[in-house]
Amino acid sequence: MADQSDVETALAGIVGGALYPGGIEAGCAVKGAICRIYRGWPTRAALDADLAAGRVNVSVGAVAGSARLTTRYPDQWKVARPVMPALSASVAGAVATFAGLGAVGQLAALLVDGRAAVHRTVAGDTPASVAAALAAELAQVGIAATANGAAVTCAGAASVIARITADQTATRETRRQLQHFVATCWCGDPTMRDAIGAAVDAALSGIDFIGLPDGSSGRLLFVASAVSDRWEDATLYRRELTYSVDYATTITEVQPSMIIGGTEISVDAATIANIVG
Repeated sequence: MADQSDVETALAGIVGGALYPGGIEAGCAVKGAICRIYRGWPTRAALDADLAAGRVNVSVGAVAGSARLTTRYPDQWKVARPVMPALSASVAGAVATFAGLGAVGQLAALLVDGRAAVHRTVAGDTPASVAAALAAELAQVGIAATANGAAVTCAGAASVIARITADQTATRETRRQLQHFVATCWCGDPTMRDAIGAAVDAALSGIDFIGLPDGSSGRLLFVASAVSDRWEDATLYRRELTYSVDYATTITEVQPSMIIGGTEISVDAATIANIVG
């Protein structure tokens, strides 16, 4: 699901990429800077220690009380990234042959003269084990089927159809909100504050949408920029960059794909038979 924490993590990642484009080992893009980048708010003791050691802090967090509801899209399940089956099947006459990988989360089916067998893959499945399982199911519904390796032969069959599907991860948007987030640059001198702040602002201002773990995205817009040079914090120079993100709160579930319709279940619910495709 997409959550406020995901937005904060994404923004912190953008800040990290701007300040360390070549990775930590390559050093900071701002010459002479050593930066600590994180979500949340610094503790006074830890911040004082970092500033005394010449380290910059950049914190990222949501602005309390800034969220407002912007829901405007239908509440529907959507598959953002279709999953293609790792298993495949081909038919030549009365012989169906399976290939590929028997990864978990797939359905393999054979529809033979209007009767069907369906097998859900389990850990350790191979094309040969899938073929054996389907041949055994077909035999239970009166089809003369035999498995030889990854092939299933249906003797005397007039029609043999093979189908493969994979489970799909679907997402539903339960709410959409616009919320303010602030990236705060905590520095030990004004020159470093200006350089770090400019680098962070340039990175954020160049992005229209941020990607989130559930496959959705948030609209990123500039809101405000402020500096703080208070006399009581003589060793602290701060810049706050506030951006709004319009993003969705979502839930995600794995949904099976329909492979054959018109199902009749046996009394013991163990056999799927008499399926019309």
